Amino acid sequence: MPKQKTHRGAAKRFSLTKNGLIKRAKAYKRHILNKKTRKTKRNLRRAAYVSESYAGTIKKLIPYK
Repeated sequence: MPKQKTHRGAAKRFSLTKNGLIKRAKAYKRHILNKKTRKTKRNLRRAAYVSESYAGTIKKLIPYK
C-alpha cells in the first residue's frame, strides 16, 4: 500500500505533543495591534490546542508527525 501524503499547509501550522494533543497558534496577532491591550497580546503568544472534534481530521492531514 502506498504512503500517505502529508498536507504541507497543515504540517506548517500544527504540531503534536507527547500526549497526542495537537498544538496550534492563536489568531488575531498579525495587525491592528495598537487597540489590543498588553494582556491580550501576551495571551495570544501562548500556544493553544485543537479541540477534540477537529483533532481526528487534523491527524489525518499530518500522519507522520
